[in-house]
Amino acid sequence: MYEYDLFVIGAGSGGVRASRMAASYGAKVAIAEEYRIGGTCVIRGCVPKKFLVYASHFAHEIAVIAPSYGWNIGEISLDWPKLRNNIEAEVSRLSAIYSRNLNNSGVAIFEERAEIAGPHLVRLASGREICAKYILVASGGAPFIPSDIEGAELAITSNEIFHLENLPKSIVINGGGFIAVEFAFLLKGLGVDVTLVYRGDTVLRGFDDDIRIDVHNELKRKHIRVITHATIKKISKLEDTLEISLANGEKLHTGQIMMALGRNPLTTGLGLEKAAVETAQNGAIKVDKYSKTNIDSIYAVGDVTNRVNLTPVAIREGAAFASTVFNNTPIAMDHTNIASAVFSDPPVGTVGLSEHDAREMFGEIDIYKTRFRPMRLAFSDDETRVMMKLVVRAADQIVVGVHIVGPDAPEIIQAVGIAVKHGLTKQQFDETCAVHPTMAEELVTLKDKFVFKESLP
Repeated sequence: MYEYDLFVIGAGSGGVRASRMAASYGAKVAIAEEYRIGGTCVIRGCVPKKFLVYASHFAHEIAVIAPSYGWNIGEISLDWPKLRNNIEAEVSRLSAIYSRNLNNSGVAIFEERAEIAGPHLVRLASGREICAKYILVASGGAPFIPSDIEGAELAITSNEIFHLENLPKSIVINGGGFIAVEFAFLLKGLGVDVTLVYRGDTVLRGFDDDIRIDVHNELKRKHIRVITHATIKKISKLEDTLEISLANGEKLHTGQIMMALGRNPLTTGLGLEKAAVETAQNGAIKVDKYSKTNIDSIYAVGDVTNRVNLTPVAIREGAAFASTVFNNTPIAMDHTNIASAVFSDPPVGTVGLSEHDAREMFGEIDIYKTRFRPMRLAFSDDETRVMMKLVVRAADQIVVGVHIVGPDAPEIIQAVGIAVKHGLTKQQFDETCAVHPTMAEELVTLKDKFVFKESLP
């Protein structure tokens, strides 16, 4: 006999949604979380990071933008402990809501580590063993810390940044992906001297080239030092600073170093081998379109599967799993044309194919693109530019990609994502009347095509 119909390992966004949905279909459900209910997004990811992004904008708004509109504002300063404590209070509030929603759904909560002990068996840290008809792994991911860097234990990751007693005067960030870029901008906005060390040529590999170029240039324009084609060899602690030794022999001195080299699926020590669950080389759990592993009783959703590592995706995967297994309505999550954002400064919004990928896939494509200064900066010395770009399949004029760098780009891309997801054409964009004066109106007024250029490496 099974004690539960479903046992979920990991109470992040995907695990919580799957638990509640399964319970709503009549399943007896339990969930285990070894840290705090809410997972990466709520506790140490999207939510607290976005508050830091908001906070990082105020100094520039007050010192540069506001005076251009006639506002006379005196000296300003950041109270880091107040900001940090306010963020922690909000995170705790949201975590409590997650717990309450689970309880209200009738889901049993075990606040301890759980590991797989067999196809239907889970072992808790307390030693208790629980038998379940189905097991769902939603353990998420964790920051990657390279083992070949001497002194890597002296570095922090995005997990620790929210709990620093004081902000450092300077920081070196190792990485060039979206996490590294976001923290470079937000820490600079909070008054920290930032250096970005990146092994590649241009940040945000995998994004459209125009996004990469604009964001990379904006890093430098905001006086963030970017050292490309560089890797860190050693981290040493001196009397009152950290010394960062690069492979090329250069040495940097900084108050703090942050590793932002991506995240790995959190499967180490999970006991997957005890149930013969197959994993990829990076530890990601292999699943089919219904999130089922090679073992019929074990499923996995979210970052632990390394499909599309975004919170809304994990939530939809969790809901699809619950419907498939407990509501007799199979749903396969569609991972195409998912809109996403990078909360740089200015931020990025993107959906669909990059110019490079579209050309590789379809051959002939049309590119519509514009760069301009946003209206709200007209009175100031701020030279920030907006970039908007449409990637159109030439054969049928369907818009297969939209890419934006500029204020409110994430808000705009959420709406535009609907159009791309459902295959609207360039003509249908053109037939849509503009809202004026806005930045977004450019998306429905673009007329000039751009010629093909070689893509970045």
